Amino acid sequence: MAEETLYDRLGGHDGIRAVVDEFYDRLVDDDELGPFFADADMETLRRTQTDFLCEAAGGPETYDAAPVRDAHLHVPFTPAHIQRALELLDESLESFDVPSDDAEAVVQAVADYEQELLARPEIGDE
Repeated sequence: MAEETLYDRLGGHDGIRAVVDEFYDRLVDDDELGPFFADADMETLRRTQTDFLCEAAGGPETYDAAPVRDAHLHVPFTPAHIQRALELLDESLESFDVPSDDAEAVVQAVADYEQELLARPEIGDE
């Protein structure tokens, strides 16, 4: 019998999508982070974040959107913004009673992209 993956423990695609929906609801409602999403295509963000986390958790979905760095070059995130987003992700996972080890793995999968999220366009790239 195959060992249960993080993807399976999170409830597969539907379970991960539920967490992502909760996470984006929290992001949009957050005083500090909400303004970043004022003009965003939220359905696309939710879908691509779901694919990203599904792939990171060992699921069959693949993240095939723009590279993380490229997708966020126009967003003036600071390290404090990233930290706040990670806290909201952790709170979202907690609201679904995801065990702490699994929640840490999900948060770390996003945290691993901090440098890409903080990247700025090179001179001449804009």
